[in-house]
Amino acid sequence: MLGPSLPCVWGSPWVSQQGSAPPLSAPLAFALERAPPSGPGSTPVWIDTSAPPSDSSQGAVQGSVPPWAVPPFKPKSRENFTQTMTDLEKPSITGHMFDVVVIGGGISGLAAAKLLSEYKINVLVLEARDRVGGRTYTVRNEHVKWVDVGGAYVGPTQNRILRLSKELGIETYKVNVNERLVQYVKGKTYPFRGAFPPVWNPLAYLDYNNLWRTMDDMGKEIPVDAPWQARHAEEWDKITMKDLIDKICWTKTAREFAYLFVNINVTSEPHEVSALWFLWYVRQCGGTSRIFSVTNGGQERKFVGGSGQISEQIMALLGDKVKLSSPVTYIDQTDDNIIIETLNHEHYECKYVISAIPPVLTAKIHFKPELPPERNQLIQRLPMGAVIKCMVYYKEAFWKKKDYCGCMIIEDEEAPISITLDDTKPDGSLPAIMGFILARKAERFAKLHKDIRKRKICELYAKVLGSQEALSPVHYEEKNWCEEQYSGGCYTAYFPPGIMTQYGRVIRQPVGRIYFAGTETATQWSGYMEGAVEAGERAAREVLNALGKVAKKDIWVQEPESKDVPALEITHTFLERNLPSVPGLLKITGFSTSVALLCFVLYKFKQPQS
Repeated sequence: MLGPSLPCVWGSPWVSQQGSAPPLSAPLAFALERAPPSGPGSTPVWIDTSAPPSDSSQGAVQGSVPPWAVPPFKPKSRENFTQTMTDLEKPSITGHMFDVVVIGGGISGLAAAKLLSEYKINVLVLEARDRVGGRTYTVRNEHVKWVDVGGAYVGPTQNRILRLSKELGIETYKVNVNERLVQYVKGKTYPFRGAFPPVWNPLAYLDYNNLWRTMDDMGKEIPVDAPWQARHAEEWDKITMKDLIDKICWTKTAREFAYLFVNINVTSEPHEVSALWFLWYVRQCGGTSRIFSVTNGGQERKFVGGSGQISEQIMALLGDKVKLSSPVTYIDQTDDNIIIETLNHEHYECKYVISAIPPVLTAKIHFKPELPPERNQLIQRLPMGAVIKCMVYYKEAFWKKKDYCGCMIIEDEEAPISITLDDTKPDGSLPAIMGFILARKAERFAKLHKDIRKRKICELYAKVLGSQEALSPVHYEEKNWCEEQYSGGCYTAYFPPGIMTQYGRVIRQPVGRIYFAGTETATQWSGYMEGAVEAGERAAREVLNALGKVAKKDIWVQEPESKDVPALEITHTFLERNLPSVPGLLKITGFSTSVALLCFVLYKFKQPQS
């Protein structure tokens, strides 16, 4: 809330009793004192004691008051004083009037602003950083040409971001998985092809198969737009994913890979996240295979030139309707027009607001009236994931000599990196490997110097790929998203146990004339660029509906499938659908053994006695 801004006499004409002017650094304040009433029932009179009495021995500088001096502040009564103070609390608006102000210049906020502008709505985007893009960030320099140090990957079924990028003339290319992937576990490297590493232990295979099947089956029970309404919502929201994994998995091999699966997908620990939320998250991304795969999955493609171009090109379309370095600190919607103040004391008026920032960051904004209790609680309970994204550049793609594609799944507690992908440019230039330092490891390795992180990563790659060439990089880039104050972390906010069922239903609910976007509010590919576009355009249509421009039934729009990046149906074999779990096998084995033993006893009993 804005504090009262009392008029002051900067460079006051009055001098001190010693005959010298007060220093400019001295605080100038007007002391208002109440004169005692002259008699019972008299109205108190407020006296300005900052001005010298008429008989004061003080003299004026150069004997006159300059014309630019502000007259002293002299309210004549308590009522007038109170009214004046109330007026001073309201920021002065200097003609900055808009239909809609969007807070946040990431993909979600800019997608909202773009759609609104297409309906001729007068919109302004206020972005806290000195760049647009939010959790997408394309760095450009002579060593890398361009590199995405934030969100980068797109794939089939992510139709909104593919439509938007095509409209902006931005092309995609496939991430290289032509050669073999590798799994590194227990100090050994195992090459493989496909989305998941193969398992040779029969019991572990049953465990793996049952894990993915069970997660997908449980996910099918969860409505993507209202996970708190799932039949088992209360039960699943009370436990963590670690609890669920430990219940499903019987073998250490499957259990530890499941923990890694959580780390990779939501940059958080299994013991931190609600089972209900994680099952919903995987479900709304298309299931375990779709979310984890490169080919026909969430990591199939990247944008030629970087994902940052999407936000940059929308900003170019909007022109001066995007203001950078403008963190919003105050929103007042008590009057007909909403008043917004930024950290640098700029003020704007509008009819509607779209907040397109991570939920936790709305805690940096002062609201008048205050946020409803449920939303106030929600935004305090959704932490961000933790990740450091690292790119190591080499003179040549030496891994291809061994028929490796550069994708590594690394199960090693001492290793900084948990998963990698080839990050070579689509024309084959600037060979590079991208790796993620995830969750607990991000916190641990962030304490090291950048050069030490780089060395440890290269030593890891040399060990996993079996090549000393990994020790000789030509360049290194990294981005620790945990130190970004206007993100708080990456990829997305997560729900700890108990929060989804208690507060989740308010995540998209407007507060007065404030609507909410951001990838966390999406119902498809939440946490991804696709979810950011869905949420931004949905929030924009909610505002358009309030303005009478769009019918309520048209707020949620089904996006047509991309013709350029079609989705292949994910199918499962008969064995994958019907193989028993480990406890199921034990039951079958126990039952079979019991039947065999019973038959043997009956056979023996029926034998003639000699």
